[in-house]
Amino acid sequence: MSQQYIKKILTARVYELAKETPLEHAPILSRRLQNHVWIKREDGQPVFSFKWRGAYNKMAGLSAVELKRGVIAASAGNHAQGVALSAGTLRTQATIVMPRTTPQIKVDAVRNLGGEVVLHGDNYDAAYEHAKKFGQSKRLTFIHPYDDPDVIAGQGTIGFEILKQHTPSLDAIFVPVGGGGLISGIAVYIKQLRPEVKMIGVEPEDADAMYRSLKRGKRIVLDHVGIFADGVAVRQVGEETFRLCKKFVDEILIVSNDEICAAIKDIFEDRRSVLEPAGALAFAGLKRYVERENLNGRHLIAIASGANVNFDRLRHVAERAEIGERREAILAVTIPERPGSFRQFCAMVGDHNITEFNYRYADPKNAHIFVGMQVHGPTEMDALIQALRSKGYPTVDMTDNEMAKLHIRHLVGGRAPNATDEILYRFEFPERPGALLNFLNKMGGAWNISLFHYRNHGADFGRVLVGIQVPPHDKKKFQTFLDSLGYEYAEETGNPAYKLFLG
Repeated sequence: MSQQYIKKILTARVYELAKETPLEHAPILSRRLQNHVWIKREDGQPVFSFKWRGAYNKMAGLSAVELKRGVIAASAGNHAQGVALSAGTLRTQATIVMPRTTPQIKVDAVRNLGGEVVLHGDNYDAAYEHAKKFGQSKRLTFIHPYDDPDVIAGQGTIGFEILKQHTPSLDAIFVPVGGGGLISGIAVYIKQLRPEVKMIGVEPEDADAMYRSLKRGKRIVLDHVGIFADGVAVRQVGEETFRLCKKFVDEILIVSNDEICAAIKDIFEDRRSVLEPAGALAFAGLKRYVERENLNGRHLIAIASGANVNFDRLRHVAERAEIGERREAILAVTIPERPGSFRQFCAMVGDHNITEFNYRYADPKNAHIFVGMQVHGPTEMDALIQALRSKGYPTVDMTDNEMAKLHIRHLVGGRAPNATDEILYRFEFPERPGALLNFLNKMGGAWNISLFHYRNHGADFGRVLVGIQVPPHDKKKFQTFLDSLGYEYAEETGNPAYKLFLG
C-alpha cells in the first residue's frame, strides 16, 4: 500500500495548475544556527499555501459526472481557497462551508476565486458536519482537507520536488502538522527513497493531536484546540495520515506560540516574507531541534507552508517574537516606593536595555513594577533574575505567564487617590541604550514618579508616559528640568482619557 503512494505522487496532476516552488537557501539563518538551512517556499503558491496541491489532485481525478454535480468542502482558510481555485480551473462549482467565526478576509478570498460560501457553526467541527450532510443531500463530492489518499499524494509532490532540488546530503525535513496530510505525503515519498533523512513534524503546544495520538498509539480527540496557528488547529488527525505517520515519521516536536512568533520574524528577516503562524511552524521546530541536538553543519529543510496571515495579527506577532527567542525577560519586580528608586533600579541592571516598564502608584512602601528587559538567551535571563534577588529586589519571572503577557501588562494602572499633585507628561527620546536611564538621571530624586509606562517598539523614538508628583511651589523648577532634557514632550494632565481612567 505504501509503495503505491510513490506511483500516485509521481503521476499526480498538480502541475497542470502550477509549477514547482523554489527551495531557497537562508544565508542569515544558516550563519546564525551554524547549519545549512533551506526553506521550501509553499507560501509562493497561487493561494499562498500548499493546500491547492492535494485539492487539485483529488478533483482532477473525478469523473465528468462528479465534476458536473460539483464539490463541497469544509474549511476556515487555506483548504477552502485551494478547492475554490481548483474548481475554477476544472470548471466545476465548489461549495465551501466555513464557520461563522471565519475572518471576512478569508471569506472574501474564497468568493473571489469563484467559490460559493456557506457560513455555518462556530467552529470547524460544526462546519464539517454540515458540509457532509449538505453534500450528501445534493450529491456533491466531499473534498477532505487531509484524510484522503489522493489529497495526501498531492501534498507528497513537495517531497518529490525536494529530492530533485536538493541533491547534496540531506539530514532532516521539518513539516507543520495539523490533520497530517502534508507530512504524510512528504514522508511516504522521502522515507522510501531516502530512509536516512529524518522526517520531523512540528505542532503548537495547544494543538498537538498527532503528538498525543502517536504517544498513545491511537487517534485521540483534543478537548480544546488553540487557534493562533489556525492552519493546523485540528482536534483529531486523519485515520490514513495517522497510519502513515506511525510508519514514516521519526518524531513530532512541540513548540510554543512565542516560538512561532520568533520564527515568523526570523523568516521575514532572511527572506522578506511574512508567513502565517502555521507557515512558520516548521522553522520554529527546526530551531528547537538544532538547539536540543547541538547540531552543526547539517542540511536542514523547513516547509514554509503558507502566508495567509491576517494583518491585524502582526501586532501580536511583533510583541511576542523577542520573548519566543528568549531575547526578552518579562518580570514582576518589587522596589521601594521612594523618589529615585526607579533610577537606582535601572542603574543596577546595567547593560540590560529596558524594553518595557509599567507602574502605577498604589502603596506608600513598595512599588510593584512590570518590566521587560533585553537578554541574550535563557542563561542570561536566569542570571539576571538571581542578580535582582541578591540585591534585595523580590522578582517573579512572568516570561511564560500567558495571562500576564496578554492582559496584565495592559492593566497595570488605575486610579491612585494618594498620588497628590500629580501631573502627566508624554515624552519622546532617541531609542538607544541608556536613553531611559539618562532621562531618570536628569530628573534625579527631586520628585516622585507615580505612573510610568514605556514599551520599546523598535522605532527610532521611545515613547514614555509619566505621572510625577510636583507640588505647586516646584512648578518653575520642574519646567527648568523639562527644558534641560532635550527631548520632545507634551503635558497630558488635561487629557480626558487621563481624567476618566487614571486621574
